[in-house]
This record gives sequence, C-alpha cells and structure tokens, in this order.
Amino acid sequence: MRWWHVLAFAGGVLSAPFGFAGNQQEEALADSVRLALSNAIMDARPPKPAFTSLADRQRYEQWLAQMSERLRRKLPDEQMRTEFLETAWYEARRAGLDPGLVLGLIQVESAYRKYAVSVVGARGYMQVMPFWTNVIGDSDRRKLFNMQTNLRYGCAILRMYLDMERGNLFLALGRYNGSRGKPDYPNAVLAAWNKWKHSPSF
Repeated sequence: MRWWHVLAFAGGVLSAPFGFAGNQQEEALADSVRLALSNAIMDARPPKPAFTSLADRQRYEQWLAQMSERLRRKLPDEQMRTEFLETAWYEARRAGLDPGLVLGLIQVESAYRKYAVSVVGARGYMQVMPFWTNVIGDSDRRKLFNMQTNLRYGCAILRMYLDMERGNLFLALGRYNGSRGKPDYPNAVLAAWNKWKHSPSF
C-alpha cells in the first residue's frame, strides 16, 4: 500500500480555513496521518524515475522536453531547469498527483522562485508553511529552500488534503491555500494546470 493510500483511510482532521496564498493552516492530525506524512517526507531516495516499458520512458522523455521548452523563460539555466522538472515529475507521481497540476500550483504560489517567502512566512517553490517541519519533519525550516524537500512536502501535503476532501480537487486546493470554499485560488491553479498539460504526439 502506497503512503497516500494510508492517508486516504486515516481520519481525524480539524482545520482553520481562510487565508492568503501559501497560508496552509496547522492541522490537528490523526496519528496515522502524521506517521504516513512523516514517513513520506523522510524517504531519502533520489528522484530517479523507474519505467516498466519503453513506451513509458518515451512518454516521460517527451514530457520532459516539452515542459523544459515551456519553462525556459522562467528557469533559463538548462541544468537547473532539467533537475527541477525531473524532481517535480518524480515527487508528483510519487504522491499520486498529475505533474502538470504541481507545475500549475507552483506557478501560482511562487512563479518558480526557489527562495520565495510569502508575507505569512511560507517558503520555496510550493510555499510550504514552516510549521510543517515541526509536525512531520525534523524541525529544520532551512530545508524548505531545498528543491526536493520543498516539492516533497508540498506534494505530500496536497495529497493529504485531496484525501481529506475525498478527491474534490477544488476543496483540496482551497485547503492547501488556507481559503477553503473560496474560488479565486483553486480557479487560478486549475487554469495554470490547463496550460501545463502535456500534449503527447503519439
């Protein structure tokens, strides 16, 4: 059973909605949810994808090339751009999310700025609130500026919210943003996601 399946069946969450971009609210998590999230964050495996078929590898390589071209203006350094996309793809798939959705969320949250800090203190690409390092991490807030750590936290948290909302992406995005039930943020992410959807040529 994958870690996000554990989250899907673990209950007991209280939330405090409403806020601004990158303003996740601290949650009272069930022990099983906290443990699943903590285990997901602590998994130190590098972002190296594994493929079960040549066709899957080709689809990934095509996605990588297409997204790299689209992201060239935001991240002009080719090596950095490639590492970012490889990590975003890996962490999104690892959490059972569409990589395009994650790219759309990052566009709205930080405009692809690694060291972005919001007015409420959210950090990095996915604007993760520092309290999460105490809840499910090792309390080292500086790690939220590490690319893979930030993407891993962000994807794991969004997966948790999606499970909490029983697959309702609109509500899950609102919860991620701290504005559950309000349309502006979910609509912005969904519009950005649409721009990052992959168009396979085969």
